[in-house]
Amino acid sequence: MREIFFVQAITEAMRQEMERDPDVFLAGEDVAGHGGTFGTSAGLLDQFGEQRVVDTPISEVGIIGLAVGAAATGMRPIVEIMFCDFIGCAMDQILNQLAKMRYMFGGRARLPVVVRSTVGAGLRLAAQHSQSLEALLCHIPGLKVVMPSTPYDAKGLLIAAIRDDNPVFFLEHKALYRIRGEVPEEPYEVPLGVADVKRPGRDLTIVATARMVHEALAAADRLAQRGIEAEVIDPRTLQPLDIETILASVKKTHRVAIVHEAVKFCGFGAEIAAQIAEAAFDYIDAPVTRIAAPFTPVPFSPSLEDAWLVNADRIVAAVEQMMPVPAA
Repeated sequence: MREIFFVQAITEAMRQEMERDPDVFLAGEDVAGHGGTFGTSAGLLDQFGEQRVVDTPISEVGIIGLAVGAAATGMRPIVEIMFCDFIGCAMDQILNQLAKMRYMFGGRARLPVVVRSTVGAGLRLAAQHSQSLEALLCHIPGLKVVMPSTPYDAKGLLIAAIRDDNPVFFLEHKALYRIRGEVPEEPYEVPLGVADVKRPGRDLTIVATARMVHEALAAADRLAQRGIEAEVIDPRTLQPLDIETILASVKKTHRVAIVHEAVKFCGFGAEIAAQIAEAAFDYIDAPVTRIAAPFTPVPFSPSLEDAWLVNADRIVAAVEQMMPVPAA
């Protein structure tokens, strides 16, 4: 199978869905002539024209409002909020319109909206362009939230999100755009709400999201050299969450570490930990461990940002503290 970049998988998913369905269109800041800040919509303007690939004013509230209105009247918009940090500018439209309209109209109004946005630190973009705010979005009933970690998942999940009749936030980690992976040329769906076991193991479960999946896999390789076999699970979709796959793994391994890049306090890992405590308390042999960022803004200083970020070293150190001490 061919290998392509994560960014190409995003573009291909949008292109194939726009070819399949004339009601699908893309709108956002710099998505047309510029091809997207990170190149995710390169070439789409040339193929589909300015009626279906639309550069918007710099107004996040306007972009989400456009999507709500277009979806409620029969279109299937994909809109881009350049950085997830800016969703606060559109929070009334997100919280009170996008997430609520289908419920308030008894299901008669469909809201097939995909809001694509970037998350994540590590690119020296400072505190206002580096946050991971998935937990905030997951707390809003009516929204689905997706965080892919591989090119294969990115394409399949984005196609599934575009075909869904509910609003979906599709969060892309900026540091993943240049990773490569095997991706089929034909359209395909990765179902929303289904986790993926990225690496099987027997000794403990590591649940990780987005870029942290790759750090967790690197940590698992190092742990294996020390005789510890970690099972790595990528939820892929945070809302709805496939807790069944996570619980099945925890019941097998009896230990679990949850890894995400967002700050630890009230991060999404707390929800996973709570559900494990509620449904599998009798199976765990050690406290659930969360490995996440400190409760500070993302630093701009390269050395401070590197210290702030979760990495494989921190995962290995945390896991080793969880494991039983060998008998003397």
